[in-house]
Amino acid sequence: MEIDKPLITIVMAVYEPNMQWLKEQLLSLEAQTYPNLELIIRDDCSSTVPFEQICECAATCIRSFPYEISRNERNVGSNQTFEWLTQQARGEYIAYCDQDDVWLPEKLKILKNEIEQTGALLVCSDMYVIDGKGHQTADSITKVRRHHVFLSGTGLADKLLFRNFVTGCTMLMRTNIAKAAISFCPYMVHDHYLALYASMHGAVQSIPQSLIRYRIHGGNQTGLLAGVHDKKSYCEIRITSALNKMKWLQSNLQMPQELKKTVEQGIEWMFARQTYFAGKRSAAATIWKYRKFGILPSLFEIVIGILPERVFIFFVQLAQKNWI
Repeated sequence: MEIDKPLITIVMAVYEPNMQWLKEQLLSLEAQTYPNLELIIRDDCSSTVPFEQICECAATCIRSFPYEISRNERNVGSNQTFEWLTQQARGEYIAYCDQDDVWLPEKLKILKNEIEQTGALLVCSDMYVIDGKGHQTADSITKVRRHHVFLSGTGLADKLLFRNFVTGCTMLMRTNIAKAAISFCPYMVHDHYLALYASMHGAVQSIPQSLIRYRIHGGNQTGLLAGVHDKKSYCEIRITSALNKMKWLQSNLQMPQELKKTVEQGIEWMFARQTYFAGKRSAAATIWKYRKFGILPSLFEIVIGILPERVFIFFVQLAQKNWI
């Protein structure tokens, strides 16, 4: 280990892991070419995978750098687990890791060089996409998620309020910024919240190079319209949760005046969308007024909100398959 290089802490949240995928992920961490690493693993109280089995897998795979592993006393979810992991991190930089991907050997070395050269607070990359068997299905996440657009620079907070382009398992962040972001917003996935927080305090940098093999399978926690199966679940997942997010950010973050105004308008937009689905059709005017926050969801919801349930479900399924 070259101690003259800044320490990077890799943090991994584990829950009910597929042990073969976990092994592949851990071996890809072991193969990293960056020389000064530590790994902290937390099992979120898996009920069917013995903790001892996870420990044995880590001991078998990780030999070149120190690691520690612990288990939550109860299941708290990935957001809270990653928050606790962030508190534990000792490195100058922190890298967030899922349990079922594969990192390219040069991933951390490239990200570390990029964050130092650009002075960004957070850097992220593109990714190859693989399936459950490890077969590559796309050479960029943009081939799978057609509306995914990478951005770089300062002043991105207003955009990150409504759409995230930072995938946690591809990012490297300055640890002091990640720690300053605690407590994490309970209504946002940790990577989205951290990207938003970083963008409020400096630059976020995207690298077009794919640096991991990102596994998309039936059990992924996130995904387009994941968990939506009718109008009620759509409203709860896509609208009410977003409204709660905006209210939490308004109450808990110190923001510049312009961003405060954007959040206030975002709350109006979310509330209009919520009341539209509750049957107040006049709310469509407010949805359209703030369409700049999301032209596609605005159009989508105005049209499908008045459709019969069966037709609504059909269009949701098309969207889930990325066909619209």
